[in-house]
Amino acid sequence: MAGISSIWFISHGELLLRMVLAVLFGGFVGMEREWHNHPAGFRTHILVCLGSATIMLLSIYGFSEFVNEPNVRIDPARLAAQVISGIGFLGAGAILRNGSAVSGLTTAASVWAVAAIGLCVGAGFLYAAVFSTALVLISLLVLNKWEKYLMRNRRNHELTVKVVDHPGMLGKVASALGHQGIQIIKVAMIPEEATPEYGLKQTMLLRFGLKVHNPIKFMTAIEQITGMEFVLLTLSDGKPMGFVQPESEQEMDR
Repeated sequence: MAGISSIWFISHGELLLRMVLAVLFGGFVGMEREWHNHPAGFRTHILVCLGSATIMLLSIYGFSEFVNEPNVRIDPARLAAQVISGIGFLGAGAILRNGSAVSGLTTAASVWAVAAIGLCVGAGFLYAAVFSTALVLISLLVLNKWEKYLMRNRRNHELTVKVVDHPGMLGKVASALGHQGIQIIKVAMIPEEATPEYGLKQTMLLRFGLKVHNPIKFMTAIEQITGMEFVLLTLSDGKPMGFVQPESEQEMDR
């Protein structure tokens, strides 16, 4: 009887070891995210992994005093199941959307993965925890570069150009893209309210969906578009590529 019930008990040394391992494994993944300036970084991954391990330890060993009670049934997976479903709320906070560009999905997935690693550590399933940590790091470091290389000519891009409303502006921007062999998949024109920032001139956003086969030609087209006199701002996949100071700031610089 003692041998059977001993599986529900753990020494303080083993408890500490598992929590330290959770910090290490979560920290390894979090360091990669931190290094590349992603929303959830080093400390976030450590806390998720450590928290998951602690909940797993609680689920298995926290109720050992009730093992021998006749009307109590011990289920070590009951709290772990709540971690798996609940961690999605934290991962969703790392997902950002800017137009058609979505970022943070990989970080959200890594948060979910370190939660699973923490559960493995807490349950003493250390081989799975070690191999899972290694595979997650390989996926984030090695496969990320391989994916970018394979998909470099297949991804669609979104180009947003803020312009002063001007006759023929759309044709000029489209011509600059066409001359570089860039295919326009879709285009939208979004008028903006006139503001004192640009001297009460009517401004507009031109939003293009593009198929880019040559990144160098794409950058050349962006440079040409940014240099047009009526262009105020260019964004490529939500990232600023060129900016013209508002008239009020230009006067201050003179």
